Amino acid sequence: MRFQIQREAVLKPLQAVVGVVEKRQTLPILANLLVVVEPGQVSFTGTDLQLEMIAKVTAEGTTPGEATVPARKFFDICRALPDGATLTVEQQGDRVQVKAGRSRFVLATLPAAEFPALEAKESNDSLTLPQGVIKELIDRVAFAMAVQDVRFYLNGMLFDLRADSLRAVATDGHRLALCQAPLEAREGSPRQILLPRKAVLELQRLLEAGDEPVTLELGRSHVRLRRPDVVFTSNLIDGRFPDYEAVMPIGADKQVRVDRDVLRDALSRAAILSNEKYRGVRLEIAPSQLRVVAHNAEQEEAVEEFSAQSNADNLQISFNVTYVLDALASLRGEQVELRLRDGNSSCLIADAEDDRARHVIMPMRM
Repeated sequence: MRFQIQREAVLKPLQAVVGVVEKRQTLPILANLLVVVEPGQVSFTGTDLQLEMIAKVTAEGTTPGEATVPARKFFDICRALPDGATLTVEQQGDRVQVKAGRSRFVLATLPAAEFPALEAKESNDSLTLPQGVIKELIDRVAFAMAVQDVRFYLNGMLFDLRADSLRAVATDGHRLALCQAPLEAREGSPRQILLPRKAVLELQRLLEAGDEPVTLELGRSHVRLRRPDVVFTSNLIDGRFPDYEAVMPIGADKQVRVDRDVLRDALSRAAILSNEKYRGVRLEIAPSQLRVVAHNAEQEEAVEEFSAQSNADNLQISFNVTYVLDALASLRGEQVELRLRDGNSSCLIADAEDDRARHVIMPMRM
């Protein structure tokens, strides 16, 4: 096995693949990358047995073969080399030698035959769409995923594939984020898949804004994303995601329309004096005014007042300020709308002119 490649050409695919490799492994081989050299091309594969990333890049001076190399060490070597360096990677017995100019590194290997590959699973549905669409859905929803919740099905993101739209939904039990993108009419039946948190974060790093098409292949227990230079495969969470549509507030007849930046800045300032543990702020709503009030254990207080359009009078409701700020950061419009029923029910936050993205936040007691 042998190939030559420019440092800049190999860094990006290596960075994508190394992200999949866990720092602590149950098997020594999982700390390695599988390097497969074919005529004019080299591919790098990393896996943790739940996710698998294969990145391909063109190379010169190729001698076909395969080997495994320590993932972090190989990536750190490439990253530490000077700009414009040309790497020559060559297998010598049970070692792999990496040369660049006057630098030479010899890495230990493990047998390529022992490298575990995710089982080849059949996909029963697929769709092709711009990668920028998937990236936007993930970026606008991912913050609401739970982290190590005992309700394991919350530690991920739901993709709800419908006849004419794709929805991404995440919730941690206290808040819910939803964003949808229109699709051309498709023949497949509606279905839902539940991606684990790590897969979502890796896709967030991997995908780029733009119209380059990617293909999503959906199986019963896995999802696979194909791009010309990358194949990403992830097992799915085997669990039932909550009925998120039932969480949407019903009968929310109180509406508040306000400038998004004004509300965000006011909340950020008031949060300085909120309780460090509970992070609570109170919204006091009047027909043409919105007040944001925060207190803490030292009896300190912050009050922010600004104009707002509202059909509610003397309505008070409290939230975790972080949840509201996260929702506002995810929205895009200049004006946002808060829809409420009363001070004890959940609140829906969306762009005033576009409800493709919606956020539901549960109130808190102060």
